[in-house]
Amino acid sequence: MNTETLVRTFVEYFEERDHRRITGSTLLPPPGDSVLFTTSGMHPLIPYLEGRPHPLGQRLVNVQRCLRTTDLEEVGDATHLTVFEMLGTWSLGDYEGSLSLDWGYRLLTDGQGVDPGLLHATVYGGDDQIGPDTASLQLWQNLGVPVELTVEDNWWSNGPVGPCGPDSEIFLWSGDTPPQSTPTRDDRWVEVWNHVMMRHRRLQDGSLVPLPQRNVDTGLGLERLASLLQGKSSVFECDVFDPWRRIVPALWPLDEPSLRLVYDHLRSAIVVLGDGVRPANAGRGYVLRRLLRRVLTVLWRDDPSRGLGDLPDELVSHTLDHFRQEVDPSDVRRLLLEEECRFSRLLGRGRQVLARSRFQGPLKDEDFRYLHDTHGLPRDLVTSLRQE
Repeated sequence: MNTETLVRTFVEYFEERDHRRITGSTLLPPPGDSVLFTTSGMHPLIPYLEGRPHPLGQRLVNVQRCLRTTDLEEVGDATHLTVFEMLGTWSLGDYEGSLSLDWGYRLLTDGQGVDPGLLHATVYGGDDQIGPDTASLQLWQNLGVPVELTVEDNWWSNGPVGPCGPDSEIFLWSGDTPPQSTPTRDDRWVEVWNHVMMRHRRLQDGSLVPLPQRNVDTGLGLERLASLLQGKSSVFECDVFDPWRRIVPALWPLDEPSLRLVYDHLRSAIVVLGDGVRPANAGRGYVLRRLLRRVLTVLWRDDPSRGLGDLPDELVSHTLDHFRQEVDPSDVRRLLLEEECRFSRLLGRGRQVLARSRFQGPLKDEDFRYLHDTHGLPRDLVTSLRQE
């Protein structure tokens, strides 16, 4: 089952259960939002989770592209991507979490062919403020799915204050042996779908108050589920990366961790550019700039003649098409090459500056501030140049 089929199956399943699909899935959060990028499908829905009526009703389904800068250092393992797609459903004061979990179980098993024996669930076990999630626990027990109770791992929040609540996570076994142990004890259990019973608001003093309505917010990582259903050992082997794996290794011979970083960061940069962000020294533009600089650092590490001009149009077009972005691929290529030239000039200037006697010893915070403010050299780039 390829990713397009997975998306269609998911959306149609919930549309049959009276969910309305939300259109529009830009990485850019609504005006006035403090975050740089949309990090989950629920992010644009916070006002509606807090009680505002949604124009499409109380049952929603969506495919949301997301970007998480917190995962940059994780990229290269089997499950993390910088830009990814999240399949999501919401009950805005309508049905309860146990019904959501039951639907999720039946979609995975009946709709997508998952062996029920390869599933494991985790459920919130309760603390001194909120009791255990007995409804979810009973649902899993009735379905015959093994359950593990946790506290911190099954409490979802969007930050220190704001909407939050207990969650129940569905895990799929990825090992080549029969399932064993539990999700907290064996990382071969891979989380694929989180169902949050979002009923509370955390206040500044740490206390909890009820939200105006009892919500359910679920999120399922598309690429992660696709890789598991396709029998692949990592997200980089699922079908959305087929053209990347076919083209890039022959173009730029690199070790596997480096290839994964190049796949992820270039693909992410294309999507960010497709949503209208341009390279800059701060904010969203700096996230984009950092992605491209990490790629170029890897490419030039062994061969300075490599460059983004080698990147075939096919990969740019494939990425824009997959994320449903109506942008001219030639414009994206032009922006990539302009940023590459800018970074090359910056590297040359940086090497000259760091060769001065003043910067031969350990650098202090004031040195980093000077290098950034006077010469435009960010701390991470200075650190990288000094390791050459």
